[in-house]
Amino acid sequence: MPATARHYIAVRKGSVLALLLGALVLVSACSTPIGVLRGDRHTMYRNLTSSVLSNGELSAASAQLLNRLGLTKRFEDEPEAVLIDLRGSGEVLSRDRLFALAELSFACAEKTRKPAYYLAAAVYAYAAMLPREEPVSGIDPRIRLAADLYNVGLTLGLASGEGDTVVLEPGWRPLPFGQLEITVKADDFRWGGYRFERFVPMGQFETRGLLNNYRQPGIGAPLAASLTPVGNGATPVRGRIPPTVKVPVTAFLRIENVMEGIASGSVRGQIELYPADAARTVTVEGRTVPLELAPSAALAYTLENAPVWKSEFGAFFSAEYSVFPGGLGLMHPYRPGRIPVVFIHGTASSPARWAPMLNELENDPVLRDRMQFWFFTYNTSNPILLSAKELREALQKALSDLDPDGRDPALRQMVLIGHSQGGLLARLMVTDSGTRFWDNITKEPLARLKMRDDIRELVQSSMFFEPLPFVKEIIFICTPHRGSFRVSGLVLDLVRRFVTLPARLVKGVSEVAKDNPAALGRLTHMPTAVDNMLPGQQFIRTLSSSPIAPWVTTHSIIAVRGIGPPEGLSDGVVRYESAHLEGVASEKVVRSGHSAQDKPDTIEEVRRILREVVTANQDVKLSLPPH
Repeated sequence: MPATARHYIAVRKGSVLALLLGALVLVSACSTPIGVLRGDRHTMYRNLTSSVLSNGELSAASAQLLNRLGLTKRFEDEPEAVLIDLRGSGEVLSRDRLFALAELSFACAEKTRKPAYYLAAAVYAYAAMLPREEPVSGIDPRIRLAADLYNVGLTLGLASGEGDTVVLEPGWRPLPFGQLEITVKADDFRWGGYRFERFVPMGQFETRGLLNNYRQPGIGAPLAASLTPVGNGATPVRGRIPPTVKVPVTAFLRIENVMEGIASGSVRGQIELYPADAARTVTVEGRTVPLELAPSAALAYTLENAPVWKSEFGAFFSAEYSVFPGGLGLMHPYRPGRIPVVFIHGTASSPARWAPMLNELENDPVLRDRMQFWFFTYNTSNPILLSAKELREALQKALSDLDPDGRDPALRQMVLIGHSQGGLLARLMVTDSGTRFWDNITKEPLARLKMRDDIRELVQSSMFFEPLPFVKEIIFICTPHRGSFRVSGLVLDLVRRFVTLPARLVKGVSEVAKDNPAALGRLTHMPTAVDNMLPGQQFIRTLSSSPIAPWVTTHSIIAVRGIGPPEGLSDGVVRYESAHLEGVASEKVVRSGHSAQDKPDTIEEVRRILREVVTANQDVKLSLPPH
């Protein structure tokens, strides 16, 4: 080969080698074997908080263990086999391994859909959270993750075949490494004359219609329980708690000697049940731990397609429509030492309309342990005096049944909250009417008129009012103290045409008018509640001029639409001048339509007032005599 050719080939090879070396240098400059990539803040945080519960990916701690042991790929292919290897004999398991076993068991359950692995996740998580020789930081994210794995693992591991309920029954359950024996603390399933049954997991629901979805992070499976009466005997709350109420409860599985159980394959645990109104913590190994609570979800679940919504118009148009027996309803059993707050709804409404306010007040840390919330419901087209009679009797009977010996002073610090017509009913509870309402009908004394004894008793109890001594505070919301301008002739005509009043009352009035023509000849028909609220009507003028008991503190929350001073404005149903009441302790104007009871400004004002009530009565609970 000529020298020139050899030289050319050598030069050519050198050029190629130089190009290759240059390319390698460039590649090395762009990406070294080890380095970093810049990521956005949201992606980085998602990676830090990733878990099998949040996005189906393992947390950093569990992934690190698999990587360290070279088991990442094998866990993808053979998760059950890897779990067997990681557990080993089960005799010596560090906290790190227990955390990983809990999450990996849950991941395996998600893949295989075997309940045994959900329960295994709960057992391992329980063990990981217990005090041990190994110190753990209070901000270790694995603690919160372990609690969630316990809660969700317990919920899914005890789920029914359809998955819509949780089965809290004694018996044996399989575990991947043995079995779990469950016993049940039977007394925990009794609640104020009822028994808890049919437990629905609340973790599967999102709420709607409430301002906030309150949840207390903690330990245990948050559930909503249905109720069934226990025994045949009457109890003070039997019949006062609506049968459709779903009670927020937490199921906690207390595991006995959990590490020994994991090692032997024979795990024993007892289910304890805690109603949210009675307990917020549980003691585990000498430590006080918060319970996982989901009260807002249980409240919303109670009201989903509940019959109470149909009562709003049903109980308005027909006096025969069955509302809650006795009128007064409780959401929880009576708790001594807690001040009753009674909600009274307005026309064509129902207790369900108080749910957003109830949700806020029951979850207020100052109020929830010092107050109990009751509801009064009624046929809202009935004469207001008749509905007020029913409210008075319901309150008196509640005190007599719940505290017959008068041992609980908190019951006698009662607060009434009335919306619209409900405010008029509340006012009648603290009004000394004298003979004013009767005088509007006749000047003849009741005792001189001819009528049956049962009708005389009805007239006496619904026409003559004295203040209830145990009512100490009233909050009026959008209350038409001087009537509602929306009550027009057309409205009255329609109401009189379609609304039915109690047959017994109509018949009784007819008989009395017939038997006493001289005194009651002008009494031709019974007024409805809508008649009563006509501005200028005798009833509303008489009520607005009747004095309120001096020991009662009153507050007004008045809604108006528009901007500027409230004078001359209205909420669309009640004018400011009608809702305004002289001499109240406070008056709050909110910008809203008539249904203002679910508005944030209204709720915050009610919260403020009730907190003042608690402060003023801070010694009431302490004065409760021991039983």
